Amino acid sequence: MATQLTLHERERVAQLRAAKASYRKIGKLLGRSPTTISREVKRNSAVDGYWPAQAQRRAQLRRRERPLTRKLDDPELNEYVRVRLARHWSPEQIAGRRRLEHPAGRRASHTTIYRWIRNSPQRGHWEHCLRRRGRRKDLETRGKLPRRVEIPDRPEVVRQRLRYGDWEGDTIVGARRRSGLVSLVERKSGYLLLNKVPRLKATPVRRVIQRQVAALPAELKHTLTLDNGKEFAEHEPLAERTGLAVYFAQPYCAWQRGTNENTNGLVRQFLPKGTDFTYRRHHFIQQIQDWLNHRPRERLGWRTPHEELFRHIAGATQS
Repeated sequence: MATQLTLHERERVAQLRAAKASYRKIGKLLGRSPTTISREVKRNSAVDGYWPAQAQRRAQLRRRERPLTRKLDDPELNEYVRVRLARHWSPEQIAGRRRLEHPAGRRASHTTIYRWIRNSPQRGHWEHCLRRRGRRKDLETRGKLPRRVEIPDRPEVVRQRLRYGDWEGDTIVGARRRSGLVSLVERKSGYLLLNKVPRLKATPVRRVIQRQVAALPAELKHTLTLDNGKEFAEHEPLAERTGLAVYFAQPYCAWQRGTNENTNGLVRQFLPKGTDFTYRRHHFIQQIQDWLNHRPRERLGWRTPHEELFRHIAGATQS
């Protein structure tokens, strides 16, 4: 589903346009279609050129002038949600099942369903259907990093795993937070990049990620979806220096980075919770990365992540 460009993306468009980049190249770097970039520049340019802040204001003005429609005003979708709430399904389960049953139809995210419950005249009734009786923390209350772009703005091709080069990332915390690991996992192949980080602070984490992706070919650098930890506060310079479009999972929705969460669990097989990574050599961390990348996976037809990814790289090189 198409989504509005964010201010950060518009700033990137302006920078790349100034560098004479084509619409096709800009689209590739942002994970957007060239048509979207072309339409954005034509619709939101002023007489003296394309300016991101002005483009953002124009887009927001058009959006405010558009008639307000709420997803759950749709009778069929509203009935779908009500029936399943009455069966004591969670909003996450309803949203996920709706995507499965109606991939091209009208859908509502779990946050939309929670918001609808909160604003409903029958709020008490619908909250009684929830496992936690509505006492769940609001998803929006967790502190957010500035200028972050959330998963709903991520291209659909990423969710469907239709290409290589879309990554998920997180940190694995050592004992007493004295040190940690940075793990990046490629969504389609499951290939892992694992490195030590001396401190779980924004700058060291950014530098480690930059080193991790530096040797990757351009076709493997599309997007990176991260957790909401403060160690990812330098996501803007990270995007600028790596060419990756950076997105964030929504708070308390670890399943949105399920590949990464699962892989971190595999890493814990070798480094249980409470391990002090300070005394673990880089060579041992590299060994763990190699063990997991050369372990066959059922979803890959029992090929290994290493075989899957490097088969793609070899094919791309030959073509």
